[in-house]
Amino acid sequence: MTSVLVVDDEPAMLRVLRAALDARGYEVRTAMTGEQAINSVATQAPDLVMLDLGLPDIDGVEVCRRIRSWSQVPILVLSAEGSDDRKVRALDEGADDYVTKPFSMPELLARVRVALRHRSASGEEEEPAVLEVGDVQVDVPHHLVTVAGTAVDLTPKEFAFLALLARWPGRVLTHRMILQEVWGPEYGSETQYLRVYASQLRKKLADDPANPRLITEPGVGYRLVAARDGLGGS
Repeated sequence: MTSVLVVDDEPAMLRVLRAALDARGYEVRTAMTGEQAINSVATQAPDLVMLDLGLPDIDGVEVCRRIRSWSQVPILVLSAEGSDDRKVRALDEGADDYVTKPFSMPELLARVRVALRHRSASGEEEEPAVLEVGDVQVDVPHHLVTVAGTAVDLTPKEFAFLALLARWPGRVLTHRMILQEVWGPEYGSETQYLRVYASQLRKKLADDPANPRLITEPGVGYRLVAARDGLGGS
């Protein structure tokens, strides 16, 4: 049975999350402090950690950093609305994704499934040569992209941006992560590059604004999803 460790210092939230996860067949464990969370990951090895950032003893970002220093367990951050800086910090410290409070339960459960798919994929020894996200195919060695079978002409930077997102479908990548991977380690704050390239990619992918593939997470970064998944907002 897939096990989920839920870390939150609000008993009411723990009850709601436990009930929702129990009903879908997950084995649920809980922790109310950062220290308890770290100990539980070390001793019980959950398949997923659902981590609230506002903990009474250790800052949630620090909990994320400590866990990530020795474990690759997927970490799904729960963040209070308006804390974009903390979301970015948590993602940069190794969190896989975040959900903003208040959240809808269907969205939360969709993010749980995505994070667990990442865990399954992490066991692969080699990255596939062709990345597929819905009807988008990215042929990495040949630098070719098709959408619903139709070839799309991308510049080298557009291709690198899209390929990076396609390696982590459904996962939000921060501005800094994308800039450093695509443009180089000396870049970290030139977010205007990303706005321009994201706009160009949307046009070339013929993205539907009502059901987009390339999703902007305001103040945080970008994610690529299969259009039908409907994760996040435009």
